[in-house]
This record gives sequence, structure tokens and C-alpha cells, in this order.
Amino acid sequence: MTINRGIISRGDGNSFSNNAIGERAQVSAGAPAEEPILRPSEKEEPAWDIGVVTILSEELQAVRDELKLERHKESSGLYFYRGSYTTPDATVRVVATQSQSQGQRSAMGALENLRRHYNPRVWALAGVGGGIHDEHARVGNVIVSTDVVYYENRKINGGGEVRRRGEHRQAPAPVVHAVNAYFADNGTPASIYGQDPSYASESYAVYPGVIGSGEAVIADRESDIRQYLTGYHEKVLAVDMEAGGLSQYWQENSVHGAVNPGWIVVRGVSDNADEQKGHGYHGLAARNAAYVLRQLVAYLC
Repeated sequence: MTINRGIISRGDGNSFSNNAIGERAQVSAGAPAEEPILRPSEKEEPAWDIGVVTILSEELQAVRDELKLERHKESSGLYFYRGSYTTPDATVRVVATQSQSQGQRSAMGALENLRRHYNPRVWALAGVGGGIHDEHARVGNVIVSTDVVYYENRKINGGGEVRRRGEHRQAPAPVVHAVNAYFADNGTPASIYGQDPSYASESYAVYPGVIGSGEAVIADRESDIRQYLTGYHEKVLAVDMEAGGLSQYWQENSVHGAVNPGWIVVRGVSDNADEQKGHGYHGLAARNAAYVLRQLVAYLC
């Protein structure tokens, strides 16, 4: 038996369809494979570049307004704010959300929602924080952080002695390089005008610095937490209640085979974590932070 592995055709206008030539030749015919029809929700979309987590309504409003985002409700019932921001080099897709409440755990839940629905390349935590450095962290200034010190881990010895065990995490190298480039171009500190109309003529400073993060709302200038943080690292400039969750979430997801997003924290100083702490400067701090985040987009993507 001779095995033929093809048909040679010479000339024009030839057509072969389900043909077999020769003794005991056979044809195995089947329906051509059909390409699957995707529903609109299943069609592949361009990647999302930056996912922003906010905590307070003022923070989400500031990010929404600064980056021109529009509200979108997912089929899961979750609300996100989405849009595109054009830089000199690219069009960057941004999505923002608000956590259910303050604190590390709620922030990690918001990050999981962003990953599940949009899987952005960079996570940003943007909003207000308390300043603990008299010169660099005055109200209205903005702290850009790629370093977080989580201060909650501690050992309580006999007699009530408390020994804190800080955890220090740094953002991935590409994000650190992006922040360094921002300050190289804009100076250290960088200078901005107030983004709240009531403070539009005021000038504020933008500093790189370390964020101290835990579960405490600090309103005491003599707090042991403040003393611990400034002793742990002299460049801790501000405190919040979510950045530790961001850095922990990144750390725990770094075991996956896929690329783990980078992260950054942008905090506008709304108070000095002392007895004068209040809500009066939340709008100014949130809008200044959102403005700096918008400036950073061109460096991050």
C-alpha cells in the first residue's frame, strides 16, 4: 500500500473538497471549527494601568474630579470610577474605588476587588493622613511614600512593658525609580498651589517620606506611637491606617506567577496627629493629594 501525503495541483481554477483518490481511499469530513462568540462582558479589554484606593468620600471625590473619572457599576454590585488620562507618552487607564471603612483590613478588601475586576499594573493609596514632622508635614503638604512602617506588632511583657516590632516594606524598584524621577524633575520638595478653591493662592510642599501605619487614630502629640515611629526611622513624616494593609497585600500576592502590581502611597496632610486633630482640612489635603497623584501618573506608566 502506498501512502500519499498530499495532492499536487498544477494549473489554475482547481478546487478540491472532501475528495479521495485511489483504492480504499477514505475521506474524514467534519464541520469546520467555529470561533466562539463572546458576550460583551467576555471580550478582552485593554489592560488597566492604575487602581486607586480611597477611604473617605472627600478622597474619592478629589480623585474622580482630578482624573475625570466616571462612575461604573459592575454586575457584582460594586461601584468603581473609571477613565483614561493622557500623558505626553501614553493614554493611561485609571480605576478608583472606596473602601467600606477605615483600616488595614478594609483596604485589603478594596485591593482584592480591584484585582478581581480590573487587575491594574499599579496600586495607589491616595487621600489624607496625619503629619508627625513639624517642618515637612505641615497641613496641606503632600507626602509621597514608597516606604511603609507597620507599627502594630508588639510584645507585652510583665508590668505592662510594651515592645513594638515594626515591619518595614518598600515598593518595587520601578515605582521607586518613578518617584525619584518625579522629584528630580520637580525639586525636593516639589511645590504646588492649593487645589481647594479656598486655598488656591497658598503654596504647599511635596516631600518623599516614610509612612507609619497601624490601626490607631492618633490625636496626642506625646503618643508613644509617634515617639516609636520617629525613633524607628527619622524620615517617618506621616501616619495613616491603610498603607500597612497595602504593603502586606502586595507581599502576600508576590508568590503568584503573574506580575505583582507596584504600589505607592500619596497622603495630603490634614492634621498634625495632635490634640487639634479634626476634619476641617480634609478637603484641602485630599485635593492636594489627588493633584500630586495626577502628576505622578506620567512617571508611573
